Amino acid sequence: MKGISVSVICVGKLKEKFYIEGAAEYAKRLGAYCKFQLTELPEERLPANPSQAQIDAALEKEAQAVKSRLPKGAAVVALCVEGELLSSEKLAARLEQWPAAGKSTLVFLIGSSYGMHPSLKELAQLRLSMSPMTFPHHLARVMLLEQLYRCFKIQEGSGYHK
Repeated sequence: MKGISVSVICVGKLKEKFYIEGAAEYAKRLGAYCKFQLTELPEERLPANPSQAQIDAALEKEAQAVKSRLPKGAAVVALCVEGELLSSEKLAARLEQWPAAGKSTLVFLIGSSYGMHPSLKELAQLRLSMSPMTFPHHLARVMLLEQLYRCFKIQEGSGYHK
């Protein structure tokens, strides 16, 4: 998978030091395997107890901001709870297929704390679930970056992945 670009577009900013440090470490490691870019977009502000209509409107605005950052011709992976559950090995194999098919840019999308607008999920070539359990979306970012690093290590046959 050498020579590919991997982008992660996240809605929401990391605030906790331990998440920031974890994400930075994996971003640094990924730089050895791909051209890596992480983009943080602002989460729409909502009242303390938003209505479903307010949430839907916020998700739609966030989706427009994400779509404006999507590179043309990229393979898009949306992280969502209803997505496909894949082992690390199967994810590595799936990610290897896109560059072989001429898609040299992979983009992973992480929505806000309220999720992701359906229009973004529809754009995705893969809807990926990290687990049926619920995690903070900030932790999901660190988990995704670790799994991407693990995919590259699987591809090179290193001992990192056991």
